[in-house]
Amino acid sequence: MNDLTPIEMDELSRLEHAERSPERRARWSRALWGVLILAALGLAWFLLRGQSAPAAAPPPPVVAVSMPLQREITEWDEYIGRFEASRSVELRPRVSGQITAVHFTDGQFVRQGQPLFTIDPRPYQAALAEAQAGVATARSDLALARSNLERALRLVEDDAVAKSEIDALQARVTAANAALAAAQARVRSRSLDVEFTTVRAPISGRTSDRRVDPGNLVAAGDGPAATLLTTIVATDPLHFTFDGSEGLFLKSRREGMDRGAEVQIRLQDEADYKWNGTLDFTDNGLDPTSGTIRARAVVRNPNNFLTPGMFGNMRLTTGGKVRALLVPDTAVQTDQTRKLLLVVSRDGTVSTKEVALGPLIDGGLRVVRAGLEPTDRVVIEGAQMAMPGSKVIARRGQIAAPAADTPPASSTAAAPAGGGAIAS
Repeated sequence: MNDLTPIEMDELSRLEHAERSPERRARWSRALWGVLILAALGLAWFLLRGQSAPAAAPPPPVVAVSMPLQREITEWDEYIGRFEASRSVELRPRVSGQITAVHFTDGQFVRQGQPLFTIDPRPYQAALAEAQAGVATARSDLALARSNLERALRLVEDDAVAKSEIDALQARVTAANAALAAAQARVRSRSLDVEFTTVRAPISGRTSDRRVDPGNLVAAGDGPAATLLTTIVATDPLHFTFDGSEGLFLKSRREGMDRGAEVQIRLQDEADYKWNGTLDFTDNGLDPTSGTIRARAVVRNPNNFLTPGMFGNMRLTTGGKVRALLVPDTAVQTDQTRKLLLVVSRDGTVSTKEVALGPLIDGGLRVVRAGLEPTDRVVIEGAQMAMPGSKVIARRGQIAAPAADTPPASSTAAAPAGGGAIAS
């Protein structure tokens, strides 16, 4: 058996170490990665498990508060209504014939009696001439009958004429008178027909477009059977019609309101009530289906700016002045159907008060009818930062008073169509 020399033994040991080195490095690499993963997991668990230090509590929000403004206001009731023409005419011919001329332009303002259409008058002028000839014939017959009667009356004294003949002659005179009257009536009728061939404006106002052009035949008749030529509406003054509820009608009756009450109207694109009028009519009964009553005001329209059919918001004074509490309309909050105001107590605690609102006065102030005391401190600025039950820092604010020339308030915050009081 051959023994290995020391040199050979070293060489063999070196070969065995070289064979085992990759396997050993792989084991060490796997172990190192395992340690690193465990360390990362431990660090993540520690960070997630740890809690941050509590932050300092923010200071209470600052809000502006003010007691409600107290002012005397004149109460009004609001309505939604529509302008209507004070007079309106559908122009139709009174005689038939051919239109020969039109004397106006569409939409023109015309005066009463101004010619608008001409119907061919020649047939009616001929009929008038015939009727005038009939008058001449009737006059001649009457003259002859009177002459015969006079001669017969002179012969009566000599008993030359019988009494019956006298009666016959008198009857002939009476008939001739009647025939003359009939002939004169026909002349007047034919004269009217000739006059009616010129169709004139029955009222002063603004015309619509012409419905018939020259050359067309038009028919006379009763009502809609006659040809419609155009329409004319009177625009100064105009009527403003509206509906009032039964409850507010009773209120106005009990307050003794009557015709002639002042009204103010604003159009849909106007912020102020610029148009003035007076109440002049209330219907004689309430509508049983809606429980409302129709009323009307007269509004002057000297520049013809207003047009029939326009909608408007009207307010009607309900009497004397009342003392009211006013807050900015921006301070009012809505919780479903409730209207709320935020108030701050002496210790800075915020609470809510449910209120009943009145009208909005020009200037952005809202009338509070109930639910608010004059000493309450109402949040007028910073309401979005004040929560009920929380603490706030209240600084003193001020509610701007309405200008001295601000129109009176209305007694309804949002007037529905058909709401409001009306005169008796």
